[in-house]
Amino acid sequence: MMKKLQLILVFLFSISISCFSQLQSPDDFLPHKIGEQFTPHYMLVDYMQHVASNSPNAQLVQYGETNEKRPLILLYISTPENLAQLDAIRENNLKKTGMIEGDSDPALDKAIVWISCTVHGNEASGAESSMPTAYALADPNNTQTQAWLQNTIVILDPTINPDGYSRYTHWYRRFAHNIPNPDPRSSEHSEPWPGGRVNHYYFDLNRDWAWQTQVESQHRLKIYHQWMPHIHVDLHEQGYNSPYYFAPAARPYHQYITDWQADFQKEIGQNHAKYFDQNGWLYFTRQVFDLLYPSYGDTYPIFNGAIGMTYEQAGGGSAGRAIKLANGDTLRLIDRINHHHTTSLSTIEISSINSGRLIQNFEKFYSDNINNPQGEYKTYIIKGSNPTPKLKAFCELMDKNHIQYGKAQSNSAVNVYDYQTGEEKRMNIEANDLVISAYQPKAVLAQTLLDPNTFVEDSMTYDITAWSLPYAYGLEAYASTQRVNVNTGYEFSNYSGLNTVDPNTYAYLAKWEAMSNAKFLAGLLKNGVRVRYATQNFKLNNIDYAPGTLVITRADNRKMGARFHQIIKQTADQYEQEIDAVQSGLVQEGWDFGSGTMRLIDQPNIAVLTGTGTSSYSYGQIWYYFEQDIDFPFDAIPADALGRTDLSPYNILIMPEGFYRVGSSEASKISSWVSGGGRLIALGTSVRKLQDKEGFSLSRYASESAKNEAKRRSDQEQLDNRFHPFAGSQRRSISNYNPGSIVQLDLDETHPLAFGLYEPYFTLKTNSLIYEPLKGAWNVGRTGKDPIIKGFMGYKLKQEVKQSVTFAVENKGGGAVIYLIDNPLFRSFWENGKMLFSNALFFAGQ
Repeated sequence: MMKKLQLILVFLFSISISCFSQLQSPDDFLPHKIGEQFTPHYMLVDYMQHVASNSPNAQLVQYGETNEKRPLILLYISTPENLAQLDAIRENNLKKTGMIEGDSDPALDKAIVWISCTVHGNEASGAESSMPTAYALADPNNTQTQAWLQNTIVILDPTINPDGYSRYTHWYRRFAHNIPNPDPRSSEHSEPWPGGRVNHYYFDLNRDWAWQTQVESQHRLKIYHQWMPHIHVDLHEQGYNSPYYFAPAARPYHQYITDWQADFQKEIGQNHAKYFDQNGWLYFTRQVFDLLYPSYGDTYPIFNGAIGMTYEQAGGGSAGRAIKLANGDTLRLIDRINHHHTTSLSTIEISSINSGRLIQNFEKFYSDNINNPQGEYKTYIIKGSNPTPKLKAFCELMDKNHIQYGKAQSNSAVNVYDYQTGEEKRMNIEANDLVISAYQPKAVLAQTLLDPNTFVEDSMTYDITAWSLPYAYGLEAYASTQRVNVNTGYEFSNYSGLNTVDPNTYAYLAKWEAMSNAKFLAGLLKNGVRVRYATQNFKLNNIDYAPGTLVITRADNRKMGARFHQIIKQTADQYEQEIDAVQSGLVQEGWDFGSGTMRLIDQPNIAVLTGTGTSSYSYGQIWYYFEQDIDFPFDAIPADALGRTDLSPYNILIMPEGFYRVGSSEASKISSWVSGGGRLIALGTSVRKLQDKEGFSLSRYASESAKNEAKRRSDQEQLDNRFHPFAGSQRRSISNYNPGSIVQLDLDETHPLAFGLYEPYFTLKTNSLIYEPLKGAWNVGRTGKDPIIKGFMGYKLKQEVKQSVTFAVENKGGGAVIYLIDNPLFRSFWENGKMLFSNALFFAGQ
């Protein structure tokens, strides 16, 4: 009987082996050898499906799809035994974080390594390397990798950005010659606008981890928080003449990065160096790529307890399949693939060797978060009196990041830092205030995103240095060093809506205080509803209404007949917009609905400059705002066709940032169009195209004496520079540098550009443009004599920014020019900036 059982087991084992005996290498599976050609995304997906179907070591899941409906996939790779209890291993790891209840089981402890490839679509070697990496790990005959997988789960994302990757690889496959031309001047090294780096909406997904504005980020972070890996690696490419970069990272490090997270990066780097030294490959560490900005693919995992790292291979969209280097060598696609493949396997190796230490320190990170959070501020109070739609939007982002919030267990008085004034004071926490305690699993992430100040240990940084969310959302908020106990959960009252439609309703009133209101307005205008907005305060039925209130009268919409009331109800229900139905246009205080203070909103007919020369980021932010934030149509006009484009069908023209040309003839054309009733909105650095142009009031200096004084200082500085040593020149150059900081503005709340916003307004300044207040214009947003500045700004620029203008409206004939010198749509996470842009779109300059 025993012999018979043994024969059955041998037979079953032979069947299982034969089932997985067809696993092919990428070279055998694809119609080309790895590195000979770029692999289309669908072939990449096919190969991962092949691996999952033909190896006992792999499982494939689709976790979402892109805007262009391409699949987002993950390949789980480990031993068959580990894969059989994959969900139990995942839950066991979450128990260590405190995100789910229960005691973890040491028998289920496995190192979890997540490798993300090609977040920038034209950095294609990451995606290409995912195939040989998957094969090496999934091959049951590879004894080395099989040993690593005994105590390790590998999560492989072949490409975070399928749409950008496809844009690049499809272009290259269509236009490059069969034989690669390594000459950098060849057209195959010059991809067309917008390039493959960005996603469908031209967003940089490597800056979107925390904000999660993009669908790829939203899908990925949902499953990321279900796993919480111990290691996260982000495979990138850089300029093609650069050696390979791997950890440890450059300074500055964010102050919340633990010693363990910093030190273990060094161990990983030493392991990589061993293999690069053996192969004679050039590499560097500790330069350029820092760990400060919280929304990268390395820093965001770090603030969630992982060892987060960026690996940078020479290449990028200009490298093609082969390119001649400055040293005379030729960089081939297969070289780039081999380098990423090597560091990927090296990461898994060192993680497996140190599995116990990884898990122990990961668990300690979360234990410290819950019991002894490291930051200065232990409690964040968001006043319940803030506009409800703003609070809802803020809570939605907290939910996406799994940051807990609620209400204080009891009313109490605490010492706080006031975000709005920058002063310390004592305040009472009230029953409806939203409170976030640092004593929670996501303490470090919460503190990083909410702290009013960012400690920047080294000003030579790679990205913006300030991002505090209470400023971004325009919320009255306070931070306290005291601990406040919180009951988790914060409920908003349900949308009430209009129960019935009264055909005798004279008008409907809607508040203007958050982006949800802008979406409601856009919905009305798309349905042909005529809408007014109040330019002054008024009172009706004992309710006070602020400037910006939407006033939708039956009289303005008589042509709609009975449909008018139904459209209002349907649109309000669609966007959950609370509206007041009133029976009279006669107000108690202020001006009546038929007065000139209730201005009729023109139906926007919008053109946006796009294409070659424009910043794909800036255009993408505008595109995303219209399609996703307010769902409103616009026409995209090639910037290089501006001179020959008939602007008469449009009443709004939007200029994104970029390097396109607006010469004297184009400027004259725009000026005439504005005088005839058009409204020009110039975003960020695009205002420079109007500077000192005839017909526009924008000038660097308001007077000739100010201009002469600036020239005198510049000349003196050049004379002084003659005696400076070469060492330190880079640091001296940043005295006028602003990588991205938060600046306090004084706001003219009476101007339509400021409706729904309140003083002080905090702008995210991402450029170094400084203008004195404009003559003959409304200087709506301007800095005072000593503005609050958060993050790093060069000391010279800090002086120049004082009493300068940031947002201005120049009325011109029947139209207006709206100068938004700081781009309020930057990365689409500055919620208050999007509100300001909505004012520019619908109200300002009419």
